Amino acid sequence: MTSEQQAQKIRVGVLFGGRSGEHEVSLMSAQSVISALDPQRYEIIPIGISKDGRWLTGEVMAALASGAHGAHPATLLPDPQSAALLQLDLQDRQPSALSVVTQLDVILPILHGTYGEDGTVQGLLELADIPYAGAGVVGSAVGMDKAIFKFVMQANGLPTLPWVLVTSSDWMDQPEAVIQEIESELRYPMFSKPANLGSSVGINKCHNRGQLLAGIAEAARFDRRIVVEQGINARELEVAVLGNENPQASIVGEVRPRRDFYDYVAKYLAEPGSEDESELHIPAEISEALATEVRHLAIRAYKAIDCAGLGRVDLLLDKDTEALYINELNTIPGFTRISMYPKLWEASGLPYAELLDRLIMLAMERHEQKRGQSTDYDITGIVENARGS
Repeated sequence: MTSEQQAQKIRVGVLFGGRSGEHEVSLMSAQSVISALDPQRYEIIPIGISKDGRWLTGEVMAALASGAHGAHPATLLPDPQSAALLQLDLQDRQPSALSVVTQLDVILPILHGTYGEDGTVQGLLELADIPYAGAGVVGSAVGMDKAIFKFVMQANGLPTLPWVLVTSSDWMDQPEAVIQEIESELRYPMFSKPANLGSSVGINKCHNRGQLLAGIAEAARFDRRIVVEQGINARELEVAVLGNENPQASIVGEVRPRRDFYDYVAKYLAEPGSEDESELHIPAEISEALATEVRHLAIRAYKAIDCAGLGRVDLLLDKDTEALYINELNTIPGFTRISMYPKLWEASGLPYAELLDRLIMLAMERHEQKRGQSTDYDITGIVENARGS
């Protein structure tokens, strides 16, 4: 390949790992993404974040997965004048110099959970003025926070299950009062969840008071805010949404867990053919009218939080009443080849590699749109008019 061809490649930073309970999930997603990106079109730059928050470049995947050597400290500066990945040279474990690794054209944040899917990294990329795939600061933060997300759904007239918000301080100070309040509002079974986490980390299905006490205590390990939600006899439906201003929804899929619910083990650790493996039905066995309603609700939820790029909307269908409820919206859903989001689009006619192409294009389109907006406000005329009056 000539140097000119190399220069024409889009330089894609794949950002993964992170300070999150979903660190390992992020590594699995990133491995799939890196292997699927077309090396003829893209120069792929892996950027890893360790569990303690250190940014790394070089042989990142091996370093994060097994502790192998070959990765180097790196950083991005919140400076819109330079979209460069920088390597830090250390002396006595302190930064002594910066050197440019490469310029970046776009970043794919394959970060799940805290400090990646919650708007924090998106804020850094906004300051650095680097195009990135997925929702912006607001959409990411709202999608990540299960309580705020439910408030926004309710404000937009979208159906949610009954729920109660618990703070860890209230739980520590008056656990009996907290339990009594929950039991007055909800019935068993219930689900206890950290407000800001995904991949079913810290989530428990609680059939009685003892399990609820344990479930809240576990959720409080991960977040200071805990959501307790009404459990129902439900089918779990999922829709993949793609786009910016005019998003499109995929066909509807259904997850049928063999475990008590679709937990972390069922999602990521179950061996094929094992009793823990969930059944994925694509498309879901529902009527076309219901599928249309599910897609409609998914797009409404997506727009309500100002999502962009991609999102997977999870809904619950009550088997007893056939009522639909919005459960959550994942702004950076799992992205392995067997994850629900890419599988739904593949079944809708958009293969995995082409889906990544589309996400990169959407990221660059959205960035270009933002660059066309003014960040200056000329007050000269206002001052002169004020003086004239």
